[in-house]
Amino acid sequence: MSSTSSTPSWSVHRLPRAERRIFLVTGGNAGIGYFTAEQLCTTGATVVLGSRDPAKAEAAAASIRSRVAGAQVRVVRLDLADLSTLTTTVDSLRVDRLDAVVHNAGVALDVPPRRETADGHELMFGTNHLGHFALTAGLMPLLSAAPAARVVTVGSFAAKSERLDLDDLQSRRTYRPKQSYGRSKLAQMYFGLELDRRLRALGSSVQSLVVHPGGALDSLTPSRAPVHVRTAGARLRGAPAALLVQGKHAGAWPAVRAVLDPAARGGELWGPRLFGLRGAPRQEAVWGHLADAAVAARLWDISCGLTGVSPAVLPHDLAR
Repeated sequence: MSSTSSTPSWSVHRLPRAERRIFLVTGGNAGIGYFTAEQLCTTGATVVLGSRDPAKAEAAAASIRSRVAGAQVRVVRLDLADLSTLTTTVDSLRVDRLDAVVHNAGVALDVPPRRETADGHELMFGTNHLGHFALTAGLMPLLSAAPAARVVTVGSFAAKSERLDLDDLQSRRTYRPKQSYGRSKLAQMYFGLELDRRLRALGSSVQSLVVHPGGALDSLTPSRAPVHVRTAGARLRGAPAALLVQGKHAGAWPAVRAVLDPAARGGELWGPRLFGLRGAPRQEAVWGHLADAAVAARLWDISCGLTGVSPAVLPHDLAR
């Protein structure tokens, strides 16, 4: 579909300036999260990399500084698989407002056995969805303090073919790693859209958008040593796939646009232009099953019960 919020002047290679703005990228030490952070740093914004491995995050920050002159980038420890640590993470940001958070971090398991978080939740659902759900609650006062903050949730094209089993969100009855991963990303995407509905109902200035990177492969991703090193062999083997998919640097484009484009709006879904798999970012129609507000509301209530928090219902918002 053509986007009513697209602007002909938008270019992934000429991003708008964003000095004095502060962005948090979860999982900013590798993959799409790294390139999201690197690209946001070119705008003059301060970018915080949230990572459960501070050493890897510091290496990523050093890589960004080596490529972006004057980059304002720093690191905070973030473990989405341990909900008890998230208050400390929010406090360690040491900021009085947050202009955007990109919910990018995630766990993807390929083989059994089923694993759990520190809180006893299935690892992918607990990290990818519940961790970000709870983190958003902690960040909401900082987001509400910014003039027009955004929550950008990075889903997955794999979620398009999945459906949630609300009676088995933890994959206790049936555990297939790839299916559980796709469903965890689908849960994230439901959350991002439901969050925006609830923020609108509160009259909040915070907006929530959902994006997906399409098909993003390491073999098509440019090297960023020591974060990612692409060998000549990997480059040659991945070349045929470039007809359909792209590298993780391009997979970051929808998230970057959702953060920066003033024409983007809460409740929208953004992804790659060509078949949803590669190309410049565009707004696309919200997938049919993802538009089911009843499922989203039930997932929200279940998530509140599992985490003990509710991201949108805050006295600060109610007073706006």
